Amino acid sequence: MKTAVVILAAGQGTRMNSDLPKVLHPVAGAALLQHAMASAAPLEPERTVIVAGHGADQVRTCAQDHTPEAKIVLQQEQLGTAHAVLQARPELQDFDGNLLVLYGDTPFIGPETLAKMTAARATADLVVLGFNAADPGRYGRLITQGDSLKRIVEFKDASAEERAIKLCNSGVMLAKASGLFALLDQVSNDNAAGEYYLTDCVALAQQSGQSAQVVICNEAETLGVNSRIDLAAAEATFQDRARNDLLENGVTMAAPESVYLSYDTVIGRDATIEQNVVFGPGVTIESGALIRAFSHLEGCHVAKGAVVGPYARLRPGTELAEAAKVGNFVEIKNAEVGEGAKINHLSYVGDATVGAKANLGAGTITCNYDGVMKHRTEIGAGAFIGSNTMLVAPVRIGAQAMTGSGSVITEDVAEGDLALARAKQVNKTGLAIKLFDLFKKRKAKSDLENK
Repeated sequence: MKTAVVILAAGQGTRMNSDLPKVLHPVAGAALLQHAMASAAPLEPERTVIVAGHGADQVRTCAQDHTPEAKIVLQQEQLGTAHAVLQARPELQDFDGNLLVLYGDTPFIGPETLAKMTAARATADLVVLGFNAADPGRYGRLITQGDSLKRIVEFKDASAEERAIKLCNSGVMLAKASGLFALLDQVSNDNAAGEYYLTDCVALAQQSGQSAQVVICNEAETLGVNSRIDLAAAEATFQDRARNDLLENGVTMAAPESVYLSYDTVIGRDATIEQNVVFGPGVTIESGALIRAFSHLEGCHVAKGAVVGPYARLRPGTELAEAAKVGNFVEIKNAEVGEGAKINHLSYVGDATVGAKANLGAGTITCNYDGVMKHRTEIGAGAFIGSNTMLVAPVRIGAQAMTGSGSVITEDVAEGDLALARAKQVNKTGLAIKLFDLFKKRKAKSDLENK
């Protein structure tokens, strides 16, 4: 059956103490909302509707960056979760499949869990995701009878006996869209909070002869983010899971607790990641690559057998071919580095193509920006760039060409040529000593005058 997804993302999140909408705070380089959207992606939803409120324009941008066809609806007044879901009805009037309700501040619902909910929907009209809480706290409680879910009671409305129950409500719900909206129309706000609860749909379903079931997941999947403390806990949870997944898949990490991963980091088996490496979004590391300590990578691809770092930075658009080597204090941006090429020391390579087995000496700089426009540098296969060379783009260095150390290259260098672009050195006998004496006298005079 077709599936639509409604994600509730209207809360201001006052406990975050932030001007940014709660669901836009990042975990592992992606907004909480985008994590929630990614959770639903394996279901291949036909429609995605985000219920926004505070910071709706920002929420819209974030959601449509992830899923361009996502629809945004507004909950002008915060009247409860049932009221929030009802705001999505205009976008789902003609939809007759399953409707999944998720939360923008709950980022870790797994695909296996949603698959179980979908399977349960084959025999139940309404499916609710629950978890056995170590500390039930103020969660809503699930009241069951055998395999049947009878009702959900909010903590504020629960009796002492009900509060002793440890099976808690995650808020995630799956039902036929038309059936769920019909139930929502019957929800009242006759409760301690004066709100329209989505959870009341369970009791209403039972009253009308419909069935409801619970699917139970690990409590960690239901982690909600309501404060900076929760956000830090969510980050830690993500990182622990992601690191363990990599280790189990054959990646070597000597100090995994020091490695930071993003939501979309891909690392192949037999790759080695040393200490204190940061992976920003959009990084793919192929099998057998070595990422050495204190390197920072984002938006790049590192091929098999390549070596990066230590203390290297790869920025978006960087492509390292097999066996390429990027060493300490090297920054690369929007550049292709060919097979076996070497950029080992203290260099900046931006908007460039570096040919196979080229060797860039220490201090090489591609001067790619003229203050208005970016320009490319092309370095041919097997070329040797002398230390402290500045390549003023646009410029092309031919295959097997060479530049002298300290050169400022402003014109193309043909294949096999040597380019020298530096002033002739002149030595003035004894002038250094004379200048030092003069400078010391001037300093002494200045110090005396300033007393």
